Order: sequence, then C-alpha cells, then structure tokens
Amino acid sequence: MARHLITSAIPYINGIKHLGNLVGSQLPADLYARYLRQRGHEVLFLCATDEHGTPAELAAAKEGKAVAAYCAEMHTVQAQIAEGFGLSFDHFGRSSSPQNHALTQAFAGRLHEMGLIREVSEEMVYSQTDGRFLPDRYIEGTCPNCGFDSARGDQCDNCTKQLDPTDLINPRSTISGATDLEVRTTKHLYLRQSALKDDLAKWIDSKTDWPILTTSIAKKWLNDGDGLQDRGITRDLDWGIPVKNGADDWPGMEGKVFYVWFDAPIEYIACAQEWVDAGKGTDWERWWRTDKGADDVTYTQFMGKDNVPFHTLSFPATIKGTQEPWKLVDYIKSFNYLNYDGGQFSTSRGRGVFMDQALEILPADYWRWWLLSHAPESADAEFTWENFQTDVNKDLADVLGNFVSRITKFCRSKFGEAVPEGGEMGPAETQLMSDLNTRLAAYAGYMDAIEVRKAAAELRAIWVLGNEYLQANAPWTVFKTDPETAAMQVRVGLNLVHLYAKLSAPFIPDAAKTMRDAMQTDDTSWPTDAQGALQTLPAGHSFVVPENLFRKLTDDERTEWSELFAGTRA
Repeated sequence: MARHLITSAIPYINGIKHLGNLVGSQLPADLYARYLRQRGHEVLFLCATDEHGTPAELAAAKEGKAVAAYCAEMHTVQAQIAEGFGLSFDHFGRSSSPQNHALTQAFAGRLHEMGLIREVSEEMVYSQTDGRFLPDRYIEGTCPNCGFDSARGDQCDNCTKQLDPTDLINPRSTISGATDLEVRTTKHLYLRQSALKDDLAKWIDSKTDWPILTTSIAKKWLNDGDGLQDRGITRDLDWGIPVKNGADDWPGMEGKVFYVWFDAPIEYIACAQEWVDAGKGTDWERWWRTDKGADDVTYTQFMGKDNVPFHTLSFPATIKGTQEPWKLVDYIKSFNYLNYDGGQFSTSRGRGVFMDQALEILPADYWRWWLLSHAPESADAEFTWENFQTDVNKDLADVLGNFVSRITKFCRSKFGEAVPEGGEMGPAETQLMSDLNTRLAAYAGYMDAIEVRKAAAELRAIWVLGNEYLQANAPWTVFKTDPETAAMQVRVGLNLVHLYAKLSAPFIPDAAKTMRDAMQTDDTSWPTDAQGALQTLPAGHSFVVPENLFRKLTDDERTEWSELFAGTRA
C-alpha cells in the first residue's frame, strides 16, 4: 500500500463553475483518487474554495451581501454541487479559514527571514471612476505580445505571457469599463522568485515524466524574455489575509492583504489542517512535512493549463524558499481547454453549461463519462450537444446498459434470480478471459499513468467484450437445445456485470453501485485476473434485475438543450 496526496485546482468562489472547469481539474482528480482507493492505497484528496481577492468583493456587492457571508454561502453551494457530481474529496476546505490565515502569514514571515521578500514602491493603476486601485485581473486591454484584445493585467489568456497592468495597450476597468485610469504610487511586498530560478529550473528538468504541456509552459515562463520575474504578493484590498510577518504586524503594510495567488496554493496545506480539525483525520503533517513522514507520499496535482505557471513556479518558489521540509509536488497533470459549441466556456462571461444546470438535466454519470472520455489532454476538446447525445447513447445505453439489461433479464426469465450452475467453461470462455486479461492490464496501466482518455477507451473496450461474447454465443438460442451450457454462459455474463461494477466505479460511480447492488455484493476490490473475476459470484448467489442503467437521449432533448444554452447565463 502506497500513500497518495491528491489536490485539484481550487475553484474560485464567485459563482458556480462550468463543465470546462470540472474536467480540467476536479473530475480527473476524483477519477484517480477513486482508482487508487480501489487498489488499496491510502489516499488524501483535498480541494477548497478560493475566496479572496476583488472578484469575491464584487460578486458579494452585486448580491447585496457582506463578502464573508457571500463566501460562506457559495462554499456551501459549491460543496453541494461537488457532492452531486460524486467528487470524493476527503475534505473541501476554504482559503479564508483561520488555518490558512495563520499558515500564509507564517510562510511570509519565513520567506522574509530567508531574505526572499523585498519591499517595492511601485506605480499601480487607480480608477477614479471606481475610487480604488484596480487589481491586475480587473484591468483589461490589448496584449503587447500577441495583440489579444481581452488580455488581463496579470496574464494574457491567449498566449499565457505574464503581464503587469501597465504593459497593456488601451487599458480599461473591467468593473466599470472606465478608461480614466491613472498611475499612483503604493508600496508592496515582492517574492524574489528570480533568486530561485536556477533551483526551480533544475527541479523542473528532473521531472522527466511530467506531461509536455506542463513542462513546456513552465520552461516558457522561466526562459522567455527576461526570464522568471519577482512577483508581487500583496494587494490594496479589504478582503483577504492581512499582511503580517508571522504573527507580528508588518510595518508599512497596514491595510493590505496577501495576493490571492500567494495564499490560495498554501490552502492545499491548510486544508489538511482543516481536515484534522473537522475530526475527519489525524496528523496532517505526515502528508505535508518530509520530517514527519511525508517523504513516502506521492503528491499529484490536477489543473487546467492556465494554472500551470503558478503551480510549477510560484508555489514551488514559496515552498523551496522557506528551506523547511515541506512536501513538493511529484506530478502535475495539466489539461488543455474544453471549448463549448464553437467558442469558449467562460465563467466571467456566463457562457456554456454550468455544473448545477448539468445536474438538473441529467444524473452525474452521464456527464462524468462524456467529460472524462473526452478529457482535453493533448489538445483542446470541443463539447457539442450532438457529440454528447451520440456518445452517451452509444457507450452508456447501447454498450454497457444493454449488456446488463440483457443478461439479468434473460437469467431471470429462464433460471430465476440466482446465478445458475451450468457446465464447465469452454474455448469461448478461455478466449474471453485471455482478451480480458490483456484489456485489464492495459486499463490499469493507463489509470496508473493518468492517461484519462486512453483509460476510458480501454474500459469501453472491456464492456464491448461482454456484448461480443453474448452475441457470438447467444445463450437464448443455446438454451433451447443445451440449457446446461446456456446456464454456464449466463453465469459468466452475471460475473461480467460484477466485474464491470468494479472497473467502472472510478468513471461512473453511481451506475457502478447500481450494478453492485443488483449483484448483491459490496465487493469493490480491484480485479487483476479475469479467471478469478469470472468466478467471483458462485452458483446460487442471488441477484436482482436493476432498472435500466442509462436511457437514450432523444433528438428533441438535444434540440431543446442546444437552444436553451445557446446564449449566456445571467
């Protein structure tokens, strides 16, 4: 048994996330966590809401609520939706927690002690119309690097170049649209990332197993232009973690808070403290400190490509800069974007299907299967309603659902609701077991390597083997002349249902439970040998015929949903 720490990029608090956010971090992380648990490993799977910064203030103001109350309410909403999608977090924390306040301030104090924080008097953009300094993400303009006209003040979403607000051409406030912006002087703290560039580069070079997407983005930030730059870690805001040097006040920093991209990754660690304080676990340090046992933990992060620079450079710089025995990430699984029907999903612009809306339309497993089987690993992927309908009907209804329905109903009609005895297995069953063993090994290999689409394709191929076996051997025909052989074939088929319940659980946990309950077993152990798997349910073992696992989606529904989500969400 190995120990695995898993974190997914923490979703921002200002609203419900869309399906692109889901497949880019939380959903594949859940897939991997569920798989590792089934393999018998010890897993700690953590996520949280990212609650600080101007977006939270503005969203709360729009709702007419105090920002703390708004964040508490939205945390509950996001937790409930995550539960609806079957995301099996061990703890779903909050970056505004007391644990994260204390830990963020402690990190800042230690980095200052190590000479890695400097005070900088800088010119910041001030909006006279809004009556406030504008955080970098609340300034938009044209990117000086690629010409994208909606680049934000910290980064261009088109070319991923790191920016400062003053770099933008024709800048404007995204709060009010005002262009009466002026530059004023203020003082902030900067993390001296540049002092750690060589150390970070060496560390990234050592990660030869990381996805190309992850390393290419990290190296671009390290080497493009002037290379890795020092990064401001404070902001002129009311809502956030107050700037302190450990537990002490920081002279000159009164009224300022830490930048959300400094405190948010630290929440991964604080979340483990919250997990313990909530009575769900013990000894969080054995997961996060190598001097307390975390040296034998494998730490895997999941995120969209836009989050890669902060997790490969800024957060590791924070960790490394302390020279304390904190656990560094071992593997970063990054994803490209899932686009929506010819354009982009967008939370800020309300475009696409959002998680709460998806659950109102269909149960979670429909979405889980389609999203994971189309995960944007090697390139951006595209969601269309036509593809969604086609794949759900073909994979879930026709292949898996049809198999389970046919074999259970046929057994009930001819042998009753118990596994029949039948004769000995023959050449067809031997070939089936050989094919299954090949597929089982490939499936586990892809899951171990977190190759999500390939794993989904292999699981579907395993489902297909069952259908092909039934079609080729036709027990409903064999029963007329050789009921004993037909009984054996049915016994094999029912054991396949049990096998599919186990193998499918990481992808479609609700349907897997339905199959497991129908077979009247709570055995979820991972199967490694087809011969043993096809003999798990003995003759005489009772079962029930389940309701249809998946229904087919109609053309009328597809048309209705296409029209319903053609615009933008308010």
